[in-house]
Amino acid sequence: MSGHDAPQSAELRLFVAVVECGTISAAAEQLGVAPSVVSRTLSRLERKLGTTLLSRTTRRMELTEEGRFALERARVILDQMDALEDSLASRREQPVGRLRVDAATPFMLHALVPHVPAFRRLYPQISLQLNTSDQIIDLLEQRTDIAIRIGRLADSTLHARSLGMTPLRLLASPDYLARAGTPRSVAELPRHSLLGFSRPESLNTWPVRQPDGGGLVITPTLSASSGETLRALALAGEGIACLSGFMTDADLAAGALVPVLPNAMKGAAQEINAVYYRHSQLALRIRCFLDFMQQKCGTASA
Repeated sequence: MSGHDAPQSAELRLFVAVVECGTISAAAEQLGVAPSVVSRTLSRLERKLGTTLLSRTTRRMELTEEGRFALERARVILDQMDALEDSLASRREQPVGRLRVDAATPFMLHALVPHVPAFRRLYPQISLQLNTSDQIIDLLEQRTDIAIRIGRLADSTLHARSLGMTPLRLLASPDYLARAGTPRSVAELPRHSLLGFSRPESLNTWPVRQPDGGGLVITPTLSASSGETLRALALAGEGIACLSGFMTDADLAAGALVPVLPNAMKGAAQEINAVYYRHSQLALRIRCFLDFMQQKCGTASA
């Protein structure tokens, strides 16, 4: 078909109908169109394919050799198109397919993985692929459907769904506070071992209440690139860290970590957003995951 437009499925269906009905008038009656429409469409299909499909006389029509070959291929194509439409319809009703989700390691371990069994019971035909990255990724380059972002979003071409807020707290182990003492004011913090991020630097501005209304810029005594590493260091008694609630609620409940200067951190929180590319019609598997995580994060402790 080089040099010609690909035939439309409607033209192929009409060609098959003419062959099965035996005449143009019978096919026209079956399709609910005028015989002249059938004749013109058949001629247009033959021009596109560059060959005669049917030898037409006043009394009868016969398939040419090329017509028999085209009929066989047309039936296969139309069957595949019908199967595709059925498959897409079933996907709209029951979410299926691979779903690639990217999140920072702490969120993946503490806020997402615990809910995976429930999600898989609800949607057994969705194949989850969970990837961790502590850096901002390119969704298209990484072939990712959804990325979970913690903190304020930069201006973006991506669409975002809020999954809620997570509190920020200053935390330390009882062992560390027994050794180093419990700070009674923000001014005492620089005299302590402070656990901060090696990158990005912006995460080393703690949202504690300051007289000027700004945050407290710390110089870490010990730094790491991952929040999960900082949590492990805090649990090991290495100092005070500023960590999100989603990754430390269980530690608080167990008494493994305790709040430091809770009044100075009152109201401090981070946004949790799921980002994805805008689609005119969002794939059902993506929408189901967003709805599920929004419910789970919304009912988490704040």
